[in-house]
Amino acid sequence: MAGQISGIEDVQAALAGQDYVCGRALATVVFLALRLGRPLFLEGEAGVGKTEIAKAIAAALGRKLIRLQCYEGLDASSAVYEWNFAEQMIAIRTAEATGGAERGALKAELFTEDYLIERPLLQAMRPQPEGPPVLLIDELDRTDEPFEAFLLEALSDFQVTIPELGPVKAPEPPIVILTSNRTREVHDALKRRCLYHWVDYPSFEREMEILNARVPEAAAALSQEIVAFVQRLRTEDLFKKPGVAETIDWAKCLLALDVVEMSPETIADTLGAILKYQDDIAQIQGSEAKRLLDEVKSDLSAA
Repeated sequence: MAGQISGIEDVQAALAGQDYVCGRALATVVFLALRLGRPLFLEGEAGVGKTEIAKAIAAALGRKLIRLQCYEGLDASSAVYEWNFAEQMIAIRTAEATGGAERGALKAELFTEDYLIERPLLQAMRPQPEGPPVLLIDELDRTDEPFEAFLLEALSDFQVTIPELGPVKAPEPPIVILTSNRTREVHDALKRRCLYHWVDYPSFEREMEILNARVPEAAAALSQEIVAFVQRLRTEDLFKKPGVAETIDWAKCLLALDVVEMSPETIADTLGAILKYQDDIAQIQGSEAKRLLDEVKSDLSAA
């Protein structure tokens, strides 16, 4: 663990330096994960900042960020290593043309580090000059149970095995952060290896802090209207509620349009920045947007 991170307040300060506003509960579990060398499992809705915290931790500690983006069908070989078959074929053709190495010697030569393509898990086991990297295993819930079982073994020993070369063990364990949007339940055995934190939608005050950090050029009055409107949207019966990432995107869109004060027309023109499904957009269009905006302005005036 980097020497400058010696307490929970240090975590908050280090992440704030990367424009990541972190509450004490999240800062505590990040500190414990760093101090104890345990993987950190972050679960929550899409767009609440799970991936961003891994980026912020890597930047704050000056470590390399290695990202494994999960998807359906991801297997161990794709996550750990592959052989460079194109280069191996060139070597075989060259040996055949020149009458070079014997078959046994050529086979041994082909399965060496020179022909190895390292994927994220193997990269994370390699020593790095700046210290152990941050390994982000993103959207784990998109994979299937066999990959989870493999990952459980890899994270237990921080070691992977390449049959042709043998085991590769990390000299120092990487800082591991796993994220899930909870489209399915992740197996308890994997969760038990990790420290767990549910990343929820932020409060109005916290989201204002985030927006001020990420879009500081936005006027205070406009930022308040943006955050209050997004917070109100999250109480509606929507297929996909907007996350903090959408709040930031929307603020940038409104600034690009030189918007000073929100209006129903402005909302209608830019709903695609915060809502990503047509049914949700159709539900909020027109009179509904005006109603929500009126309520937001009334609440802000009364505050």
